[in-house]
Amino acid sequence: MRISSHLSRWALGLALWTFPLAAGEPPVSRAFLERHCVECHDAETQKGGLDLTSLNFEPKNATNFSRWVTVFDRVSLGEMPPAKKPRPETREQAGFLMDLNAGLDSADRERIEREGRATQRRLNRYEYENSLRQILQIPWLQVRDALPEDGEAYRFNKVGGALDMSHVQLARYLGAADTALRQAMAPQAQRPPVTIRRYYTRDQRSWTGPMKFSEFNTAPERATFPVLGFEGQPEVRADRAPITVGTNDPVGRELEGMGVVASAYEPIEPKWNEFRAPVAGRYKLRFNAYTVWVGPGQSNRWYIPNLDVISRGRRDEPVSITAETPPRLLRHLGDFDVTPEPTVHELDVHLLAGEMIRPDAGRLFRSRPGPGRWQNPLAEPDGQPGVVFRWLEVEGPFFDDWPPAGHRLLFGTLPLQDRPRPAGTPTGTETENARRRRFVPPPGVVVISSQPDADAERLIRGFLRTVYRRPFDEDAEVKRFLGVYAAALKRGNDFTDALLAAYTGVLCSPEFLVLREKPGRLDDAALATRLSYFLWNSAPDLELRALEERGELHRPEVLRAQSQRMLDDPRSRQMVEAFLDYWLDLRKLAATAPDAELYSDYYLDDLLEESMREEPIAFFQELVRADLPARTLAQSDFAFLNERLAAHYGLPPVSGIALRRTVLPADTVRGGIMTQAAVLKVTANGTTTSPVVRGAWVMERILGRKPPLPPPSVPALEPDIRGATTIRQQLEKHRTQESCRACHARIDPPGFALENFDVMGGWRDRYRSEADGELVVGIAKSGQKFTHRWAQPVDAQGELPGAGTFRDIRDFKQLLLADERQIARNLASQLTVFATGAPVGFADRQDLEAILDRSRISQYGVRTLILELIQSRLFLEK
Repeated sequence: MRISSHLSRWALGLALWTFPLAAGEPPVSRAFLERHCVECHDAETQKGGLDLTSLNFEPKNATNFSRWVTVFDRVSLGEMPPAKKPRPETREQAGFLMDLNAGLDSADRERIEREGRATQRRLNRYEYENSLRQILQIPWLQVRDALPEDGEAYRFNKVGGALDMSHVQLARYLGAADTALRQAMAPQAQRPPVTIRRYYTRDQRSWTGPMKFSEFNTAPERATFPVLGFEGQPEVRADRAPITVGTNDPVGRELEGMGVVASAYEPIEPKWNEFRAPVAGRYKLRFNAYTVWVGPGQSNRWYIPNLDVISRGRRDEPVSITAETPPRLLRHLGDFDVTPEPTVHELDVHLLAGEMIRPDAGRLFRSRPGPGRWQNPLAEPDGQPGVVFRWLEVEGPFFDDWPPAGHRLLFGTLPLQDRPRPAGTPTGTETENARRRRFVPPPGVVVISSQPDADAERLIRGFLRTVYRRPFDEDAEVKRFLGVYAAALKRGNDFTDALLAAYTGVLCSPEFLVLREKPGRLDDAALATRLSYFLWNSAPDLELRALEERGELHRPEVLRAQSQRMLDDPRSRQMVEAFLDYWLDLRKLAATAPDAELYSDYYLDDLLEESMREEPIAFFQELVRADLPARTLAQSDFAFLNERLAAHYGLPPVSGIALRRTVLPADTVRGGIMTQAAVLKVTANGTTTSPVVRGAWVMERILGRKPPLPPPSVPALEPDIRGATTIRQQLEKHRTQESCRACHARIDPPGFALENFDVMGGWRDRYRSEADGELVVGIAKSGQKFTHRWAQPVDAQGELPGAGTFRDIRDFKQLLLADERQIARNLASQLTVFATGAPVGFADRQDLEAILDRSRISQYGVRTLILELIQSRLFLEK
């Protein structure tokens, strides 16, 4: 039986939902339960902890309601009675399901009418940061990580029951709000001039210091080296010539550079240390760089570079640029490919005050101490690759207006003056302070008011109108926060800080922090908020607010046009990132690292991890942009690849660091979500893979069939990394236990289908082992030799109950594609939780099927599913 036939029994239950319940008829047929269920679910046996003889039908009790929904689903899916038991006649089963459905549906609709689908909730930390960025117009703001981790329910951080608010959390939100407000203020009274300044690597101690050996470094691989054009400079390197010709030779100065053969990692972490962003804002960064080939060492030590022998590079090298706040707080800014020809590369970025700029040639190796001397794995008998940087040029900061828009929201056009610097503040130029490794921030400003109380009332009123997302009692709220302002003044704060205290209160008040909705149809204000926090994960913009105020947003054609506009806006990436962070668990990507012994060939490969993080984001964005069918999640004929990912996947070469849509070979195992490296990494622990973990992940995230939790008495499997037994052999022990057999029959097959993929998503035919099997020797990215063994062969075949058998992941994907509606149903269900803060309840199932029916014409296109969800009762009502 194919999977589509298997799930058609679930559809049978759906088809019965429209049948009315006859008056006076009992909601549940006890006779059906006695004949087909009680044998295993009575007071004595209680399989699965369920005693149907004592389970009354009390759907107003949430636990009782949930149990009866489980009964309904298991019967309608054909899972109960189990296959080995006599099957009920179709008519009898249909009658039971009709009766039970009517009682459950009626109870759930009563609850929704009384309470609404979703519960009241606060903004999660993603939404809070995005909202502050948008309202205060400070896109560089970084406060999310300062807030406590959000609770999770139904896989997302969008459900009120999981988003509590403790005094600790409120204190963190107050701190985040204060940080944001001060970031939005003008950092100084006068507008910072837009300057263009070039920072030569020969002037940066971070570049030139590692050129000289010390007790901490005696290895050429860990040294920087001077280059003039494509020639080494042994005299400079030996300190027999000046480090730079300086302004005496402008032409020669432009040809000077500093090179590396290693990526940025201890102890070599070059940066332009004389530049510190003077204020937070927008800048243009330009880099002059090129690749080189560094000559080999002597005779049998050819892998030690000769830093005086330089020639033109043989290939491009990927480079990532990060902003660094000492010590080593890094923030990714952008990427580009450095070519053998000296070229200028430009990035348009937002910087925080005090940040430095740090490059990382990610393909190059990272030397780590070990039992022996390291060896660059990219070295060849005639040399090894390197990258040379000549200079960084910074243009900025750019501001559309002064004071900035965020400042004007807070203080209007009131006069400013610089705050006096505290005693002991270092003096000196920007360059002198940078060379001394200190950053002197701008002084900040004091806002001057000749009528402070009147100005405070006016400004607070305007701030509330901008920040609050729905109509409110304006006079009462102004009075409330004027009290905060007055109290701050009494504590000795000046006008500026007292107003900031009031604004902090506003940004942590329930009217801002809490999403308020009333049962029934959403009004336009609530609809604008829900739409914006769905498609942008942020607050409504001015266009949405204007439509809301005119009472036009609820019109279907207006709502659809706004939905299309928002999906086409770059801010929709915020939705995609937040959705995938929880649906696919991408936020956990860095939670594990590949084992340094068993998987040392992956260890320290940041370029791979950064690439695998971007792949599912780019992939899902393409599904939305092109309205591709939901089945594309299971299998696609394309992937988003760069050079590193293509090599990792064993696919034909792709050039460059940028991910681009790439057509896949016809027989590839790649394509879709399940075989992307990020997914395969978050479903492993860095040392081993588990078919149980991956199988449960596929069942829940792709098929929407969450498996039950294991019995508490059953211990977890401990994988045998010695290689003597396979995980499949170990799982056979579980299948011998009655309490485990039924669940593992459903969970294990999807996991087995993915067993050919290791902890980082690489392909394998055999398991790695520390003890037994064929020896493999190589040189890791760390420069240290590694060994592991290929032990037992991987067996990826299996049988998906009710669907058929498969030999490998290719066959397994085809089984899933047999019921693309279920893939679409699950995606729509996941989107519903993310969009509305509530799961698809029993009474919502008809609405979900209606969304799918309307999306069928597009083959369940992902964009269509989103648009139809927004037009549905699930989205338009609380």
